Amino acid sequence: MNLQSDLQPPKFSFRQMKKHRILIVEDEKPIRDMVYFALDSDGYEILEAVDGREATEKLAQDLPSLILMDWMLPDISGLELVRRIKRDEITSHIPIIMLTAKTEERDKIEGLDSGADDYITKPFSVRELSARIRAMMRRIDGDENDNKLTYGKLVLDLDAHHVIIDDTQIEVGPTEFRLLEFFMTHPDKVYSRAQLLDFVWGRSKFVEERTVDVHILRLRKLLKPYNCHQMVQTVRGYGYRFIDEK
Repeated sequence: MNLQSDLQPPKFSFRQMKKHRILIVEDEKPIRDMVYFALDSDGYEILEAVDGREATEKLAQDLPSLILMDWMLPDISGLELVRRIKRDEITSHIPIIMLTAKTEERDKIEGLDSGADDYITKPFSVRELSARIRAMMRRIDGDENDNKLTYGKLVLDLDAHHVIIDDTQIEVGPTEFRLLEFFMTHPDKVYSRAQLLDFVWGRSKFVEERTVDVHILRLRKLLKPYNCHQMVQTVRGYGYRFIDEK
């Protein structure tokens, strides 16, 4: 394994990997403990590292399914460590989610360009982080049976493009489906209309912001007979968020 000489990793130990092992690389113990508790509750096996050297040692012992990487580490930039991991043929396939307090668009672009597969800013909701990880794990597994999002009685079948509530299939339009998928993979966090346009419609399309309100209204109307419409909440003066009300 070659993650550059200054970290001097030991020789690789090819142990059988337990499915869904996550490596948390974070020097702030309160954040590390919070993430550990949330992911341990979700059934993942957790590895921890406080800096780049320890992360490299962990990688040499156990290949994780996914890495959560803090940007600011005491001995090396998390960004540089991502680059090294992605350059190594043994570890290049491992998806990496960056954890950072940097919120500027240029920082996000730099993080993704370095090889990170996703990016989440501090402070963050552990439920949003869990949803991002589940989405990443579905890509890893390629398992059709796992390709569903579930919140309470609301189920989104991503392969069949069906919305199911109480075992009843609900007919929704393609835009409402994409909107619901985005909300369910990004719970709790508030998004402005402009952000929703970027994430759901795409920047290449010119759509007025009031279009978001129209589709939110349609989505709520479809969910209301099943008492799920309150999951999509309006945040006055800003936008919308998805709340899991089980």
